[in-house]
Amino acid sequence: MPRKPNAPLPQPVFGEPAFSEGVATPDPTAFKTAHPSDTQQYKQIQNLLTKDVVGFDPSRAKPGDLYALQDAWGPHGPEIVQRITQAGQIVFHCAGDTGASNAGKYKNEVRLSDQVTADFHTAAAASQPAFFYHLGDVVYDFGESQYYYDQFYEPFRNYPAPIFAVPGNHDSFVIPGTAPGKTPLTTFTRNFCALKPAITAEAASLHRTAMTQPGVYFTLDAPFVRIIGLFSNALEDPGVISSEGGKWPGVPDLQLAYLTAQLQRIKTEKYAGAVLLVSHHPPFTYAPPPKKGGSGGNHSSSSTMLREIDTICQAQGVYPHAYLSGHAHNYQRYTRTVHFGGSDFDVPFIVCGSGGHNVNPLVQAKSGQPAQEPANGSQVGYLDPTPAVQAKGLLLEHYDGTNYGYLRVQVNKSQLQIGFHQVGASLAQSRVDMVTVDLASHTMVSN
Repeated sequence: MPRKPNAPLPQPVFGEPAFSEGVATPDPTAFKTAHPSDTQQYKQIQNLLTKDVVGFDPSRAKPGDLYALQDAWGPHGPEIVQRITQAGQIVFHCAGDTGASNAGKYKNEVRLSDQVTADFHTAAAASQPAFFYHLGDVVYDFGESQYYYDQFYEPFRNYPAPIFAVPGNHDSFVIPGTAPGKTPLTTFTRNFCALKPAITAEAASLHRTAMTQPGVYFTLDAPFVRIIGLFSNALEDPGVISSEGGKWPGVPDLQLAYLTAQLQRIKTEKYAGAVLLVSHHPPFTYAPPPKKGGSGGNHSSSSTMLREIDTICQAQGVYPHAYLSGHAHNYQRYTRTVHFGGSDFDVPFIVCGSGGHNVNPLVQAKSGQPAQEPANGSQVGYLDPTPAVQAKGLLLEHYDGTNYGYLRVQVNKSQLQIGFHQVGASLAQSRVDMVTVDLASHTMVSN
């Protein structure tokens, strides 16, 4: 049960980070705090969701700095990094949109958190996940402090590794009338960007300590992989990482300089590991071609955001090996072929927003027209209308608009593998899709 009001918070001995309860505890059976329905809040603020962006503080780190996995693990960091290095690979989990905003959705989030926890405990030592990277929308509806316990800390109470996160729109949108000290990003920062691994009020009686990311955008540096996380702001659509030349004056341009510095560092260091980009909003999410039946899902692509990213990549001569996002409540995997630096790169763009809040079909019926879902492998270049790089094609390789799921990512010195796992199947049979990328050539490898 949550601690009593005003009771002192238990703090970790010696200040070390804690990631789980140590001994497995039973599944939660219900919310401790009542939550208004999605429908009620959305009716009140629907218009604001298309125009209210938020400002944010600069990262504590300099634009070119890295946040090391070893530091996140605290005193056990050297041991963890040594284990990963000796195994010759790193494994980690990813998913977005886990927050369950009502009791009916809660069981789906708990099923996912239970499955990734079981994966951690049953994996062989060489393939044990080193962390969970959350793709945003940790807490619905809009990141209120009182819902962190139910929607984050309790479902993941037994996951015994760090959980990093970039904020989603539901972790950052400010409901009118919210006191300055209680804005969603303030709460997110307290729980994910703390100065030290203290137990926060949101964790209540549980022992997971706050993460110490340097900001809402940051670069996680781990053996074999570097993950550049961007904050794509508070709109329902599209994702926004800058003011876009004054269109969104409330958004600072900090992330443009940050991304530039990170790519410069990769180039200068001749970094040979996997480079991943992450944002909550996806650059691509499916919509039928013009004059086809039905409409797309609940969210749209973020083409302008992608053009800004591509422009910086082009200027620095570095392109990521893959792009991961959430937001759309399903699984979608695209292959974008770009001609870059004299070679053709095959770049997976993956949406994994089916972490527990909801699962939506890829296409919905519209104006009496039945939904016509695409075939796997469909050409969808119309979703990439004005690229800032030389884009040679976009394929929708695989999708799942029915099942909840997560990503299991594995990286060694030569390959990046990203698998989508359905929740509910046995761990041995849960993977239903996988893509493998050769790091040196940026090309797909047959599985």
